[in-house]
Amino acid sequence: MKFIKSISICLILLLMASASVARSDSGNSGLTSPADFFGFNPGEDRKLFLYEPLIEYLEILDSESGMIKMVENGESPLEKPMYIAFVSSEENINNLERLREINRRLALDGNIPEEERRELIDEGKVFVLVTLSMHATEVAPAQAAPLMAYNLITGTDSNPAHLEDVVFMMVPNHNPDGMNMIVNHYNKYLDTPYEGSSLPGVYHKYVGHNINRDFVTLTQSDNQAVADIYNRDWFPHVLVEKHQMGSTGPRYFVPPSHDPIAQNIDELLWNWTWVFGSNMARDMTASGLKGISQAYLFDDYWPGSTQTSAWKNVISLLTEAASVQLASPIYIEANELQVRGKGLSEYKKSINFPAPWPGGWWTFDDLITYELESVYSLVKTGAIHREDILTFRNELCRKEIEKGQKEPPFYYVLPARQHDDGELVALLELLDRHGVEIYRMDDETTMEGKRIMEGDFIIPLAQPFRAFIKEVMEDQTFPERHYTPGGEMIRPYDITSWSLPLHRGLQSIEVNNYYPDDSFSHSRIYPEAFTYRASLPENNNYLIFPSNRNESFKAAFMAMDNGIEVQRNANILMHQTEEIPAGSFLIELNNRNRESVEEVISALHTQPLATETAPDGFSPLQMPRIALCETNFHDMDAGWTRFLFDTYGIPYTVLNPADFKNASLQEDYDVIVFPDATRDQIIDGHTTRDGEVYIPFYNPEYIEGMGSEGWQNVLEFMDRGGHLVSWGRSTSLFFGLMRPENGEPFRFPVRDNSSRLTREGFYCPGSFLKINLLADHPLTMGMPSEIGVFHRSNPVFATSIPTFGMDRRVIGQFPEDTRSILLSGYAENEDMLERQPAIVWLEKGEGQATLFSFVPNFRGSTPVSNKLIFNSLLMK
Repeated sequence: MKFIKSISICLILLLMASASVARSDSGNSGLTSPADFFGFNPGEDRKLFLYEPLIEYLEILDSESGMIKMVENGESPLEKPMYIAFVSSEENINNLERLREINRRLALDGNIPEEERRELIDEGKVFVLVTLSMHATEVAPAQAAPLMAYNLITGTDSNPAHLEDVVFMMVPNHNPDGMNMIVNHYNKYLDTPYEGSSLPGVYHKYVGHNINRDFVTLTQSDNQAVADIYNRDWFPHVLVEKHQMGSTGPRYFVPPSHDPIAQNIDELLWNWTWVFGSNMARDMTASGLKGISQAYLFDDYWPGSTQTSAWKNVISLLTEAASVQLASPIYIEANELQVRGKGLSEYKKSINFPAPWPGGWWTFDDLITYELESVYSLVKTGAIHREDILTFRNELCRKEIEKGQKEPPFYYVLPARQHDDGELVALLELLDRHGVEIYRMDDETTMEGKRIMEGDFIIPLAQPFRAFIKEVMEDQTFPERHYTPGGEMIRPYDITSWSLPLHRGLQSIEVNNYYPDDSFSHSRIYPEAFTYRASLPENNNYLIFPSNRNESFKAAFMAMDNGIEVQRNANILMHQTEEIPAGSFLIELNNRNRESVEEVISALHTQPLATETAPDGFSPLQMPRIALCETNFHDMDAGWTRFLFDTYGIPYTVLNPADFKNASLQEDYDVIVFPDATRDQIIDGHTTRDGEVYIPFYNPEYIEGMGSEGWQNVLEFMDRGGHLVSWGRSTSLFFGLMRPENGEPFRFPVRDNSSRLTREGFYCPGSFLKINLLADHPLTMGMPSEIGVFHRSNPVFATSIPTFGMDRRVIGQFPEDTRSILLSGYAENEDMLERQPAIVWLEKGEGQATLFSFVPNFRGSTPVSNKLIFNSLLMK
């Protein structure tokens, strides 16, 4: 029996091997096969290639075949070139520029004469864009890229005739930097107990998993490169963002998504996601693949991912494949299979899960097979519906323009005079990058009783991308949907607020009455009109950078880092006719520093004030020596903090929690920053949930916390004059009993009430809440009296009367008028926050600590609260 069983296993393995070879070898193609180039078939267990060989292979195909063309379209944060690979018939590849122009006309021109429109539709092709492995641990999509290209060109496993009507576009890897980090880490630990373990740190220069949370604000260069494809350059008709998910649920997710869906997106676009998703489910199941799910877990309400393209009239889809341990196979027992969240309550045959996978070995080759079959289905569906898709694209363009003329709101006005006019220019640049048309008022007028001034910026909604404009310019109201009438509400998948004006602290006027174009004078402006840079005056000797601008802090930090003397005023000053707010910066311009100052100025959008005489009231400022605590546990907020510091020219040193035990904190640093990480991650090097300790899958050398010894060093640093800055979950370091080695036990006069409030019904999944700020305090210099902050299940502070020589002040608190707390998003029982502290300053010994209950630089998307961070770094 054992002999027969062994023979059977060998036969099965031989058949699988021959099938795998057949998948990447057409025999007579004359092309270099993936197996020949890489030395193994992509998808082979425990084999991964790096980004550079991936691009090299696709460029070889480009040189060997007329059916593929590689186009460079941007670069990663670590300056790796990024590409689009176009795969289609030779005729289409040779005609790409003409086809691109057809895409542009159909996407943006709502007034094409009908005869010409018919000709464009007849001539055009469906462009299907797939973006691969933006999350670098989700390796399968990018590792399948060579096979996607090769098999489509050669006809292996697919019908090449589809490529007469479809141009397949592929971003071979959305995150090249992370791809190499993960592959190198994986290979380092092959054949060890840590094979398939987690990478210590974030798999990106800055943002790690949050690379997929950046498509409204577009802060990262890799995301800009991808967004430019559908915003400004190629206007594809279909976009598929390919991801992986957990290992123990369905094998594959295809659209449609679960509720709730974005209310601003046209209903016909949602219908198209059904068409593509249903065909994928049908085609993949017909190919023998089990475990395909639909309408499960993932909703389409939040616009932060690559699927922001849906708000640009692109049929936008998501796929998710069950993961292995990077490229190492796993065995899954039947009892370990489960479903969670929305759409499926049991791991059983269901209308949206008709063929459950039974368990067993799940391999890297399985993932590759699912990815390839999904691509073949996408291409086939695009070809079948070519005419309808092209017609739909232009009809939706027309429809959105018509909505902008018939449905409110009709305009958004951004006044030119803002508290922070640098953020206004940054917003205009961002909207332009999103493909939004912007106009400037040529004369003063009145709209709905409000004076609109000459020079104000106006954005009409009668544009092809109306859905996006409305989505990001309005305040968000979460669409409440329930599983049953009056039953449990469907909770949001991610955050619920992304209003660009609110998050930047800008005034925006929504106009809900229509005014014909000829009733007011306005002119279209283009990037060069608002992407100017500041310049140096020729004769003035002093430059003043007002503290109400974020850019002024950038100028100050950059100048100090370049050795230029910077001064700052502690109080409001009048100089000549100008009021200079407290916390502004002064730089003397002279022959010795002019070149360095010019370099600083060239990085700004706004012009500093110039004066021939030095105002009184300024005193020298010193650059603080900053330590930034970053854990190894994919510490995304620390990554966002590094991005903020690098963007604003703030020098810093990264300290891992384990470094604190032996660091010379007093000698080397003035400020220590603790971003949003849990206390147990920082102190203990592990995570605790519901009373259970979870040891992360890292090499043990990377999971050491600072321990009691490191925290003692931090307390001594504070006691001797150091400044601690902490936000979000890391503020838990300051709660409870402190036991210093050299001194009496004590408690800081602050605690966290969030657990009690949650038990009593408070819920805030990621919304913008108002806080009032204490005036005339060093932490609030340059800021208005109230702002919005991003709250997402954060601590809620309460203070107490201090003892043992300590002190505390509430610098920011939620307002007493509970009706005004929620500015954008969704919250339940937010009235419980009435008058609760949101920012607390502590004093102990000679030092101080500044605690923010919220995350003031949430995903790089809340510039309105950046000055709180900058001021905290500069406090003496």
